[in-house]
Amino acid sequence: MSLILGIESSCDETSAAIVENGSHVRSNVVATQIARHAVFGGVVPELAAREHLIALQPVLKAALCEAGVGLQDLSAIAVTNGPGLMPALLVGLNYAKGLAAAHRLPLIPTNHFIAHIYASFLDHDLQILKQPETYPILALVVSGGHSSLLLINEQGEARQIGCTIDDAAGEALDKAAKLLNLGYPGGPIMQKTAEKGNPEAFHFPRPLTGTAGKAVPPEHKYNFSFSGIKTALLYHVKKYEGELSDSFIADTAASYQEAIVDVLTRKAVAAAREFGARTLVLCGGVACNQPLRDRLQKLCPAESALRIAPPKYCTDNAAMVAGLAWHSLAQANDALGADAFARLPMITSVPFIGNRRGTA
Repeated sequence: MSLILGIESSCDETSAAIVENGSHVRSNVVATQIARHAVFGGVVPELAAREHLIALQPVLKAALCEAGVGLQDLSAIAVTNGPGLMPALLVGLNYAKGLAAAHRLPLIPTNHFIAHIYASFLDHDLQILKQPETYPILALVVSGGHSSLLLINEQGEARQIGCTIDDAAGEALDKAAKLLNLGYPGGPIMQKTAEKGNPEAFHFPRPLTGTAGKAVPPEHKYNFSFSGIKTALLYHVKKYEGELSDSFIADTAASYQEAIVDVLTRKAVAAAREFGARTLVLCGGVACNQPLRDRLQKLCPAESALRIAPPKYCTDNAAMVAGLAWHSLAQANDALGADAFARLPMITSVPFIGNRRGTA
């Protein structure tokens, strides 16, 4: 049995988790900073870093207590080292380095983006990763920083077939909530407001889908663009500036959300069909959006098995970090010199498939 401690501090949530054998989540404790950043309408990196410093020790103690283990029982420590906000990442990374050095444990730096994909396999039998009929996997990763389609084959080789060329879906929802004076965080409050509105009340553009009568360039077939939707919302609000009633705002939120959900599902379903995906994964913070989950369940091709993690594993958490790191445990070495990185590098492989570790 292998127990790995995961530490996550890439943005505004401090999390520690204990995961057994890459799948069984023994504990997953998350401390949120929503109240601290709400007054600014978004995450302030330096403030996030200070809050991580305050929260890390109590979050770690709570995770160990909930799992019923001590640091002496661990096989390794995993930590997110990117992508994310540099000040926030450095707090978690250096804390993990100190723990690893003090307790002579292997340190496993972990890619936050890939961890989001792996989240859909937590609390499940990992035999599914050994079955040929699982592949290829198409992952739709949607969050505040990413809107991406990643294709993964049976050997663990990965290829990004689509990404955002400007703004991510989560960022577009956050900015819309701010523009409509709905509050922070944008995604959840946009969904709540949209539930009272008509998604067909207004039409917002669907960039790079060809629905406006303009052909999509081949290189952008599976890419995303959400800056145009934000601009359209800005002019929409200015046009109806004197009519900002509750019903107007609800209809606007519903129509705006519908445009984003439409683009995401349209691209994902088309890609799944073209590449013959046997598994379609929806992950990342925006995967908590219920209309998006419902739409993909409705439109997912019959030959593709849809995997969506519970919301607690879609938002930033340490369980996905610890679970993913288990697949690199056999190759873990001295990583105390590992550095943090802000931007997502090119993903060419994922560690949870190629090495074929044992099952949980």
